[in-house]
Amino acid sequence: MHAHAGTQRNAVSPPRTGPAPGRAGQALRAAFPHTIPILAGFLFLGITYGIYMNVSGFPVWYTLLMSLTVFAGSVEFVAVSLLLGAFNPLQAFLMTLMLNARHLFYGLSMLEKYRGYGWRTVYLIFGMCDESFSINCSAEPPEGVDRGWFMFFVTALNHLYWVTGATLGGLFGSLLQFNTEGLDFVMTAMFVVIFLDQWLKERRHTSSLLGLGLSLACLLVFGADGFMIPAMLAILGMLTLLRAPLTRMEQEDAP
Repeated sequence: MHAHAGTQRNAVSPPRTGPAPGRAGQALRAAFPHTIPILAGFLFLGITYGIYMNVSGFPVWYTLLMSLTVFAGSVEFVAVSLLLGAFNPLQAFLMTLMLNARHLFYGLSMLEKYRGYGWRTVYLIFGMCDESFSINCSAEPPEGVDRGWFMFFVTALNHLYWVTGATLGGLFGSLLQFNTEGLDFVMTAMFVVIFLDQWLKERRHTSSLLGLGLSLACLLVFGADGFMIPAMLAILGMLTLLRAPLTRMEQEDAP
């Protein structure tokens, strides 16, 4: 992605001096419209997560703490089953790594943009999710708006939406009178939707088919209770070995 030189200088320059409260308020007003679509999605999905935590036996303060400190979307859904299952730190580590490996590349691409903002840089790194990355990577703050505060409020607002939704779901989940049996299937449905969305975006489906094939092979060899870690290791190893040809195919398919 190319940007003109002025934008690059603005992206890496340290924050300007001046009255912070005024600059912060201006940046908040500029950032909020960019996050409105995220507000609707995060509130709905967060409420679903909060209800899921509630019906799984976790108190509302646990849901609040998880959404506030983990803030990893799909990993938070997975964490419910990990917390309820047998203690297996290796599985938890590999599962988290596989689900959030893309954040390694997000972080590398944002190194220069996030540099030089002091304590805000720390929070920007912690709070980076797909939606915040997308906005902070592409959106240009209006003229006169401090970029550091703009990116900070984009991240903070998205974080707030998720925490609010999750807490509401955890708080009012116990008041629901309908049968919540099977609600844990929301995690399976979410991963199916993510997979299908990725499938539709791909020109070639080599990586997806490899993942499906290796998972099926490990399921047949190790059984339903023990296939997860071997499957993740096999997928990681195979994609690492095939990284060069897969990258070449992506470049050939690029418009």
